[in-house]
Amino acid sequence: MPIVPDTAGALVLRTDFSDDAAFEAVRAACETTSPEGFGADLTFVSDRAFAGVTPEQVVALPKAGYSGFVFLVDDVTITAPEMPVVVVDLLHEPGRWFRVEPAEMWAVENNLSLGNMDFFEFADHADPDGVFRAFPD
Repeated sequence: MPIVPDTAGALVLRTDFSDDAAFEAVRAACETTSPEGFGADLTFVSDRAFAGVTPEQVVALPKAGYSGFVFLVDDVTITAPEMPVVVVDLLHEPGRWFRVEPAEMWAVENNLSLGNMDFFEFADHADPDGVFRAFPD
């Protein structure tokens, strides 16, 4: 059983290994700063021990450190044009998840890491397809 690593930045765990070029495109999109200059503090882990891990399974895995959430790059992230990344709650409602488009990862990571907002505030504002794209104006 793999151990979820403790990382300096918010963990982005690769669970799909079908397309290295697509993964690198996802990574680049996630690392892009917003027009206002905000960026996410992310640490990408690409370890085949996590291949196929689901949001429900990642909650049950042993953790090397404390984290309230984790990002997953799964098969949908790799194949969908929008590249929506999974965000999994590990703290308040372990296993609850939604997807976020890479352009909004900074908002999720910054606010959850600093405790400015709670997981449910983003999850509850995901669009009907389960993807958080931004808060309404």
